[in-house]
Order: sequence, then structure tokens, then C-alpha cells
Amino acid sequence: MRKFLIVFMMMFMLAGMVIIATPVETQAQSTYLRKYKDRYGRTRYVRVRKPSYYRRHRNRINMAVGTGGGALIGGLLGGRKGALIGAGAGLGSSALYTYKLNPKTRRYVKVRRY
Repeated sequence: MRKFLIVFMMMFMLAGMVIIATPVETQAQSTYLRKYKDRYGRTRYVRVRKPSYYRRHRNRINMAVGTGGGALIGGLLGGRKGALIGAGAGLGSSALYTYKLNPKTRRYVKVRRY
């Protein structure tokens, strides 16, 4: 039984490594296109730079910082139980800020060529 478990674990780890080691197309990772309509009504796709890490993961970062800050303050004030309550309060307040008070908005710039 022990040998069977060891062999099973080794095969499971090998299968996991195969998934990680598979090649990925570079074209799909390096091209970022923005869709816009020109002044004649045609739809065009323009290649743009890859957005910054914060811009891509803004919601996650804001939620993590709010949760960590709330846990830190709660831990200083109330110990272990206070840290748990503070983390919940920080998560709630950062969610309110991220999704309601300051949501992501796309900024469109109208280009006029005279």
C-alpha cells in the first residue's frame, strides 16, 4: 500500500509538471489591441503597450491592501480576534472603495484631425 501511494504521488507530480512545461504561443502573449472607430466609421485595431501590473490587477491589489491594513490595525488594538475583525472590516471598506466609489472606467479620447 505504501509503495502504491508513493508511485501515485510521483505520477501526480509528473502530470502537474507536464501542464506547467507545455509551450505557449508567444503571439497570444505579446499583442494587445484596442478597438476604435475612425472618423469614417470604420473599425480599426491599433496595437498598444501592455498595461501596467497595477492597471491589470487593480481590484485584487486594492482588496489585498485594505485587508492587510485592517488586519494590522485590528491586531494592534485587539490581538488575534481583533485582527480577524479588522481584516473583515478592511476587506469590506476596500471592496466599497474599489467597486462603488472608484470603479474602473474606460477613458475614451476623441481625436480630431483638421
